[in-house]
Amino acid sequence: MNRRTSSLDGQSYAIGFEMRLPRDWSGRFLYQGNGGTDGVVATADGGSALGSGGILRNALQQGFAVISSDAGHTSAQNPLFGRDPQARLDYGYMAVGSLTPMAKTLIKVAYGKGPDRSYIGGTSNGGRHALVAASRYATDYDGILANAPGIYLPRASVANMSHVKRWATVATTQVVNGQPDYESALPKPERQLIAKAILARCDALDGSVDGLVQDAQACRTAFDLARDVPTCSGNRDGTCLSAAQKDILAAVFAPVRLANGELFYPGFPFDPGIEQPGWAEWKFRSSVRTARNPVSVGYIFSTPPSSDLSMATDSFRAAAYALNFDIDREAPKIFATNNLYTESGIALMSPPNATQLDGLRQRGGKIIVVHGTSDPIFSIDDTAAWFKALDAYHAGKANGFARFFPVPGMGHSRGGPATDQFDALTALVDWVEFGRAPDRIEATSRGPGNLGGANPDVPSHWPGHRSRPLCPYPLVARYQSGDKEQAANYACTR
Repeated sequence: MNRRTSSLDGQSYAIGFEMRLPRDWSGRFLYQGNGGTDGVVATADGGSALGSGGILRNALQQGFAVISSDAGHTSAQNPLFGRDPQARLDYGYMAVGSLTPMAKTLIKVAYGKGPDRSYIGGTSNGGRHALVAASRYATDYDGILANAPGIYLPRASVANMSHVKRWATVATTQVVNGQPDYESALPKPERQLIAKAILARCDALDGSVDGLVQDAQACRTAFDLARDVPTCSGNRDGTCLSAAQKDILAAVFAPVRLANGELFYPGFPFDPGIEQPGWAEWKFRSSVRTARNPVSVGYIFSTPPSSDLSMATDSFRAAAYALNFDIDREAPKIFATNNLYTESGIALMSPPNATQLDGLRQRGGKIIVVHGTSDPIFSIDDTAAWFKALDAYHAGKANGFARFFPVPGMGHSRGGPATDQFDALTALVDWVEFGRAPDRIEATSRGPGNLGGANPDVPSHWPGHRSRPLCPYPLVARYQSGDKEQAANYACTR
């Protein structure tokens, strides 16, 4: 759709999409949001919109008509599409706005009627797309499913880059296999040390010692990095952290503030999921390489975009940008506009009126948000703050149309030492179409049939039949009695 030639860079842009229409149609439509910086038309089966591997059938197999898109640019145009104003807007929200009415018209042509119910879902940037739709396109969608949503994605990217210079001070090497890599600042043995210390203080707070911290709020005061993790008296050897490492970790997990004290991005809770590979990927590689934060901030979110085009292909140029990143100098650029870029990066990426959503509520729409407590890039504290503001606006009754489910131990979108296999889409459909509000969502650690391997981060000693309830915020899954590995034996309580 909307093919055009950019007057700025001469590139041919269009909104690429794929739509699949099952013969046995359920009457439902699903917009499948993509992650990252988009640019690829993913298979339109609804699988990636669900946010979990714990279902036996994807949305297409369940009879949904499904659409996916590249959000207005190709992978070859990533990330320099951000220099084109319209491509920015399509990526931010306009691709969804353009494709939705077309998809519904196509459904009507194919089946003789439009969809009975319409849903949008995705993970990461796709979760952001879903919450943007809840705000901008409230009349188009009945159900919103967002996993690990980057609600204020530009802020998160800037915050992650602001820590690179900190990691650099304790990294013993900054290049691995010819690419920028700062994991030596906190390698896996040291992250495992921290995870064990967190579990020692917080595992039992929910009544079950099982390698999961369900009561994340209580853990904030129970665990103390300075006290509970040994400080090295000599060289780092995996059994301790240096005093400098502790100072840096405290700063990285704390809220990010500008020089004037203004809160820029919330902090992160300490969680055993810190040991997972995905945590390191976001902190030590995505923060410095071409595929993630430097190019997103430099070309897509900042006004004006960076004039250094070498960052798009040279990871060392991207790493240099991150290493010299001054948040007080660079952060204002995501709020800036000019005659060419009339919407700021934060405006085009964030849901307007995200903490109100009157339109969706008034027409009976529902929202389910799921988010891992150990997400290293989009803070669960940011999502919690969003939900608390939404609840305050609706006088303490937001759970009548919106529910937020933290996933203990889960990293960004999936993985981690967690029960990260669940079917939130069915829970959303049951709420939208049958009025059954989700008081809990059952989650397992190894996926359907306990076949194993669905989540490679699950500890080998965890029982294959482990299940837990995901509880709506701020409730916590607390063990009651019986088999500790069965979700039925946990209650969602304060």
